[in-house]
Amino acid sequence: MMLQWAEYLLVTALAFVIAAAVGHVAALTTRRSRVRVARPRVRVAVTVEGAAVPDPAGPPDSTGPRDGADAAGRPDPADASDLGDPVGPASSPSSGAAARAAPGVAVFATAFTGIAAAVLTAYLGLRVGLTGHGPFASQHEFAVSFAWGILVAFLLAQWRLKAKVLGVAVLPVAACLLAYALRLDAGVRPLVPALQNNLLLTLHVGFAVLSYGAACVAFGAAVVYLAHPRLQLKTPRQRFDEIGYRGAVVTFPLMTVMIVLGALWAETAWGRYWGWDPKETAALVTWLLYAGYLHARVARGWRGARCAWLLVIGFAAVMFVYFGNSFLGGLHAYG
Repeated sequence: MMLQWAEYLLVTALAFVIAAAVGHVAALTTRRSRVRVARPRVRVAVTVEGAAVPDPAGPPDSTGPRDGADAAGRPDPADASDLGDPVGPASSPSSGAAARAAPGVAVFATAFTGIAAAVLTAYLGLRVGLTGHGPFASQHEFAVSFAWGILVAFLLAQWRLKAKVLGVAVLPVAACLLAYALRLDAGVRPLVPALQNNLLLTLHVGFAVLSYGAACVAFGAAVVYLAHPRLQLKTPRQRFDEIGYRGAVVTFPLMTVMIVLGALWAETAWGRYWGWDPKETAALVTWLLYAGYLHARVARGWRGARCAWLLVIGFAAVMFVYFGNSFLGGLHAYG
């Protein structure tokens, strides 16, 4: 009965994540439509009998319009872009409605994300109560924990960095993980002997969840950076390059602690710190990718698309490490 209620919680969380993702896409589309529909007004010179009209090819004088004004002296809407707003007739009913709708939709999307994170927290807490250990012992539990880490990292990025647009790239990843978790066996089974260390299980996999969540935020920033010319955002493109870097700065030390704790656990469970198990090797390659990104950026001065693609490749490696349980084999092939 408790497992059935837990499944309802998981479905509810998935529904809210999908709603949040759709909301962020809708808010972005609304902003883009404002920019696409809007056009600068064409100045029309009107000759009034007895008034002097300046030569368009000549230098401006006192009879011509001042900067930022039309022929009648009114402010020119074509200069609205200097204020950071989309260029065009913002006073029209359609563009005014879009201006009001986009922030409202984004607020609802953020609220849905917070609700989904809270529901997943309740689900994971319920699993802890049912199993007596951290919710990290199976592919199903880690998929849910991974999605939870992504949502928490994204909410923190929104709060600290004001980067709601990342939701168009980050939230679909969380939704796919939750949909995948619903397809897996959610039953409660006894831990295999190698996992019967509740402290190291919680610490090792907990740091993996946090590092992977930060890596997903960095991935989202990289995707938005690469798509920036098409998205027509007011936020400068370099801002997302910086957010990606901050995400990697959080990911790398967390991943380092994860690997160190995994080595300590391996010595306890299998009698050696490192055995080049397939998943151990894949995790090391992923760690080296993020180390290479930070070295290229800090020591070599890399910026822009090269760094963004490194973050995309790094997160692809993270996903490979996670799904590696299914096909890599080795000592980590359980759950």
